[in-house]
Amino acid sequence: MPYILKKFEVKEKTLIDDFLIQDVKLSSKLAQSLLNKGKVLNQDDKRLQKNQIVKSGFIQINLFQAITKGLSPLFQTEHFAIFDKPSGLLVHPTSINNEYTLLDEIKYHFKDGASLVHRIDKETSGLVLVAKNKYSEMILKEMFEEKKYKKTYKAIVEGHFKNTIKIDTAITNDTGIIKLKMKTHENGKASQTKIEPINFNKKKNQTIVYAYPKTGRQHQIRVHLDSISHRIIGDPIYGIDESIANRILKKEVTQEERIALSGNKRLLLHAYSLEFEYLNLKYKFCSKQDFKA
Repeated sequence: MPYILKKFEVKEKTLIDDFLIQDVKLSSKLAQSLLNKGKVLNQDDKRLQKNQIVKSGFIQINLFQAITKGLSPLFQTEHFAIFDKPSGLLVHPTSINNEYTLLDEIKYHFKDGASLVHRIDKETSGLVLVAKNKYSEMILKEMFEEKKYKKTYKAIVEGHFKNTIKIDTAITNDTGIIKLKMKTHENGKASQTKIEPINFNKKKNQTIVYAYPKTGRQHQIRVHLDSISHRIIGDPIYGIDESIANRILKKEVTQEERIALSGNKRLLLHAYSLEFEYLNLKYKFCSKQDFKA
């Protein structure tokens, strides 16, 4: 379990903020984060707020405790690391009930100073960049915000994709039953993806493509490809009926049914390569994972 509930004895009246920093030995940033997220409770299981006074007894804190399943960095320096994430693994816990995520491996290898520079979807496999200290976190996150990098994704799509194109339709939230679903819409945020065909499998009527996202909208590559009738194989959300998508997301179908309904047991989208410059050195990384049409 990534989160464990730990108890700490309170011997005298004090501010909860001071207790977390001075007695529990948490950093100020972590203490404030735990309070903001409701992960600090009193002995009656009631949420404690910032600047609240606690008296004798004990408090309870939901603390992240990293576990490992043997996933090691693909590459690392003193300042950053690259992980090659498998499909089906969350990069970050979305609740205290998530049993294992990529963040477990990050904290297991590099302790609390490390952090994710960017994220990819659970079902998307491939490269994820991690900062190992606050200095590199600042530089690398700024690099991503300013688009000073080149990402290449590989995907397998339905149909014969014949020519390299740029898709620049805007993207916004969908209004259907699936909350995380997005859609193309003229009133959405500007979005651009370049798609380049690599290989066509005539028997399966599927094409391997490279995707180069110029912006970073949620589900951007998936939405853009589906919008031009080249849905990604195995996509559990786009290009299929919403009621079916909802059943897949809720894990109400078997793996065999998932394959029949979506085309594959996983989303065939892969963060294949990443290029950037750091401290005057240029880096290019390619994933060791791959798939074929």
